[in-house]
Amino acid sequence: MAALLAATICAAPAQAQDARKVVEPVAPPSCAVLTASAVQASQAPSADDTARIQSAIELCPSGRAVRLSAGSFVAGPLKLRSGVSLLIDAGTVLQASTNPRLYDRDANTCGTIDQQGRGCKPFITIDNARSSGIYGEGSIDGQGGHVVDGGTESWWQLARRAQKEDARQNVPRLIEITNAQDITLHKITLRNSPNFHVTLNKVDGFTAWGVNIDTPASARNTDGIDPISSRNVTIAYSHIRTGDDNVAIKAGNSGPTENISILHNRFYSGHGMSIGSETNGSVRRVLVEDLSMDGTTSGLRIKSDVSRGGVVDGVSYRNICLRDVKAPIDISSRYNGKAEGRLIPAYSNIMLDDVHSVTPGSVIVQGYDEQHAVQAILRNVSIAGKAERKIEYARLSGDAIAGSDTSNCANRFAAFPGPAGNQRPQLTLEQAKQFSYSEVLKYVGKAGAETVDPWDPLSDPLAKGAAFKPDYIVDQTAKADGVRSFNTVQEAVNRAVLDSAAQPNKRLYLLLKPGVYRELVYIPASAAPITMYGEGKDAAATKITARLDASNSGAEYTARHGAQFAHAAPAVQAMYNSVKDRAQIGTFGTATVWAQNNGFQARNLTFENGYNKDTGNSRAEELPNINNVHHQALALQVDSADKAQFENVRLLGFQDTLYLKSPQIGSTVRSFFNKSYIEGDVDFIFGDTTAYFYQSEIRTLGDRGVSYVAAPDTHVKSKYGFVFDTVHFTHEGKRDGGFHLLRQWFHSSRCTPYAPLPLEGYSCTYGPVNGYQAPTGTVARVSLEAVGKMVVLNSRIGAHIDKQRPWMDWNKPGTISYRPAQYNSDDHWNNLLKAGIDPVKDLGYTKPPSPPDVFLGEFNNADE
Repeated sequence: MAALLAATICAAPAQAQDARKVVEPVAPPSCAVLTASAVQASQAPSADDTARIQSAIELCPSGRAVRLSAGSFVAGPLKLRSGVSLLIDAGTVLQASTNPRLYDRDANTCGTIDQQGRGCKPFITIDNARSSGIYGEGSIDGQGGHVVDGGTESWWQLARRAQKEDARQNVPRLIEITNAQDITLHKITLRNSPNFHVTLNKVDGFTAWGVNIDTPASARNTDGIDPISSRNVTIAYSHIRTGDDNVAIKAGNSGPTENISILHNRFYSGHGMSIGSETNGSVRRVLVEDLSMDGTTSGLRIKSDVSRGGVVDGVSYRNICLRDVKAPIDISSRYNGKAEGRLIPAYSNIMLDDVHSVTPGSVIVQGYDEQHAVQAILRNVSIAGKAERKIEYARLSGDAIAGSDTSNCANRFAAFPGPAGNQRPQLTLEQAKQFSYSEVLKYVGKAGAETVDPWDPLSDPLAKGAAFKPDYIVDQTAKADGVRSFNTVQEAVNRAVLDSAAQPNKRLYLLLKPGVYRELVYIPASAAPITMYGEGKDAAATKITARLDASNSGAEYTARHGAQFAHAAPAVQAMYNSVKDRAQIGTFGTATVWAQNNGFQARNLTFENGYNKDTGNSRAEELPNINNVHHQALALQVDSADKAQFENVRLLGFQDTLYLKSPQIGSTVRSFFNKSYIEGDVDFIFGDTTAYFYQSEIRTLGDRGVSYVAAPDTHVKSKYGFVFDTVHFTHEGKRDGGFHLLRQWFHSSRCTPYAPLPLEGYSCTYGPVNGYQAPTGTVARVSLEAVGKMVVLNSRIGAHIDKQRPWMDWNKPGTISYRPAQYNSDDHWNNLLKAGIDPVKDLGYTKPPSPPDVFLGEFNNADE
């Protein structure tokens, strides 16, 4: 019987399952043309085009379209009438308002979390309509990643929080089509939906042709297109990358889904080509043909369970190519292992014909029991590598699954259409888990061979607000005894260093009374672990401040601060002596607070470098006729100190506020900043250590034309660089989106091998040292391997940050120290090859990491 069935299917004509004859749609003529007003183009918070767009739809005769042109429109919920379409011109954007009140279903729950999750209307509704659609090469932006009006989270962050709280988010879908016939989407781009992009329920006749759906992989519950209890559906020539199912065919209580054609499509991030999980209405006659999937979690997926199972019959997969898919074939009748019910899934007449995964992945075919086994035929199916197989209660016939066969998949994995490269790479949920503070902070030491040393700073008494018994008290107004009470912070540190000799492992506590301490503070490695804390009402009440900058000479430095180190402890004097004889003290001699002390802690304090605060060149427009010079000036330098912990501290500076330095190249130490505030104007958090910033504010100052928050030079083999989690990136007023989160510090380079210079005979090749004598030079391993790593999670990103390119190159092409932004280890490897540097022969590498190491990434962030 199985052989006969196989022969019957293979002999059947290769035609679409949609009973209609579907050809490329043609946009209807316009009934009205709306252009964006100046207010809407500026995207002012009060902008609202809802009324004029809806009015135009109401007045438009059947068979015509309301055309949006020339700019950006912002609207609340819209409803298309029967026979009336929307036409959006290329370059025009229709943005969904982020005001949750506009979508509320009169229960005042939209934008909240509860157990129902049905509190919001969709952005665009097509209900009880015929021959309506959305056309044009413009875009509809659901703004799922923007902070909702009056809130602190984006729609996506709300959804992620609901997941953590085992609840449901009340957020709007982008397009919802119900009880309709012959509906069309043509060439439109849909992006950033708060929830599902397109749902069909009880629809007869739907075509999506040449549609692009583009939403980050981290955006929860953002299915691409979901036909539900519908028939005669064609999805063709479309590109879909999203945070959930790329396409999910479902059939619930409203009836069957049948006659579905998924033809000539390309899927990227997402959960794959899915059927289910609701199949209790039955799914029949589905053809998926000429599909490539690149980076989806599952590939060809059928999923259901006893709470919602039913018949899935007559599904043909033909000419399928998969790459970097964890489970290329994923057919399961136990989608939710805890589900209860009597609706047993039954999968029959499943055909896989010419299906190839060019990378390794698992094969899952699991029926419910012997009476409900999966019935499938395999013909010319291959999975690269040794595929993990979970096959039970399955009646498979045809060919055995072979090893890799890439012949039919050559040139099938084109990039997602649009601007080159992914400028905002998003982590998956599994990747994001690897950037929790407990995971990041447990590694220390040699890059690539770190020691595992678990560290939980949030469980430390410092983070819990414990009251300490001070060993030393610093009070400018009290009489000092030089033993327990002091007038300056450095004098207390000096005493702590001396006392450490007797008890090197005993933590010592320095209490700073409120006030402004105008001095440098150096804490050497030889001291016992020191906790320095203030008792003022907030961190601003107790401040350590100085005004050194990189151009100061050693003589100037000595004149200002030599007296305070004249009788310091020897280890402190050694730090001072390393700076005082320099012609210029340089960046690393400018720190107001310089900590080399393992286990150093600070709480409820402000560290400030006051240089540039009123005369830096970023203030030049405010200070006419002044030739301002802008130099590096550190507020805090954490130098080779492991487990440095900062709770409720304020770091005030301008350029280069915070420097985090490893003990040597190719190793790392750890720092943790919690509930803190750090400000500066360019590259103001930099270095090569592992550092975690949690529940904090990072504020960019100044009016530069361009600025960068961070400039890490993390070693390529270090597991982690800088991680920002639940952080608010703010600015004192600039809102033009011209600033960036990062550029990767091209450490010590003297020339660039990554792009030519407009100089005859220019070259920059790999060499033992960094050097340049025009027109030729060399670049050393120390620079090539200082790649810079940074991840931002669960954070709120101010409007001053460029939303299209938050991660930037190190300088511009054609400059002597240019290096392009490198998002992962594949970029690093490929850039070396393009520069004529062989990673194997020159640097001794073996092969690129697989999967690629993350250098730059985001997860669950919100844009303002």
